[in-house]
Amino acid sequence: MRVIGLTGGIGSGKSLAAQFFAELGALVIDADQLARDVIARGTEGFDEIVNYFGDSILKNGDIDRRALGEIVFKDANALAALEGIVHPRVTAQFNEAVHSLSGDQILVYEIPLLFEKSAADRFDLVITVEADMELRIARLRAKGLHISEIQSRIAAQATREQRVGVADHVLENSGSEDDLLRQVENIWDGLSASAN
Repeated sequence: MRVIGLTGGIGSGKSLAAQFFAELGALVIDADQLARDVIARGTEGFDEIVNYFGDSILKNGDIDRRALGEIVFKDANALAALEGIVHPRVTAQFNEAVHSLSGDQILVYEIPLLFEKSAADRFDLVITVEADMELRIARLRAKGLHISEIQSRIAAQATREQRVGVADHVLENSGSEDDLLRQVENIWDGLSASAN
């Protein structure tokens, strides 16, 4: 069994790369999805966040991630408080998934903040997905993010150089989806060969 960290800046195409790994047979877990799960309505995480940030971050009884994001991306103390609630719970879920692996299973953990959290040593292999900045911004605008949101999120993340510095493989995603798929397949074939 192997545990792979898949990272990359916002808008780079991590989720598409993760989807390709899943189609090839990897167990894929998204750190962002775990972060949503551990603060869903009815969880202890939800209660702690509402106690800290107040009802203004609620929308229809659920946490409005956009409203929460606008607060924490402008306030380092608020971000630290949020991370203090979310990250221990996400780590526990991740560890549970790792312990459930058997044989030659491969777990791909999609983790945007791998470099920022100094998490590279938790993985057998680190892969980063990179793309031209203009293309990343265009993808994020197409998803409905405002340019100010995009800029603050990019500024809060590691640079390409920092991610590449801790990565074993770099997936360049400035071309077509087929280009990215071929790169993923090449890594997968190498993993499969080394497992045999």
